[in-house]
Amino acid sequence: MAVAVTKDSFNETVAQGVSLLDFWAPWCGPCKMQLPIVEELSEELKGQATIGKINVDEEPEIASQFGVMSIPTLILFKDGQPVDKLVGLQSKEALKSRIASHL
Repeated sequence: MAVAVTKDSFNETVAQGVSLLDFWAPWCGPCKMQLPIVEELSEELKGQATIGKINVDEEPEIASQFGVMSIPTLILFKDGQPVDKLVGLQSKEALKSRIASHL
């Protein structure tokens, strides 16, 4: 299951290895379509990458810090640094490929 990330857990979540964070909101239609894909990835990549989700309504500071203007936005981190940013609904294959290139 994807980890719910807050400002308190953010640094710890992305500090080591590869992390994919899904910026979403409950009222966002495309986000609802992205969520099952993110959940599947979290199961398939368990132990290889951390998959998390950030509710932009509850954590606006993090969204602002990374320039998230529209959702869903998915940001890939490697050892605490953002290395890739995807805006809009993404396929599982596209996300897996991006994650694999940073493992």
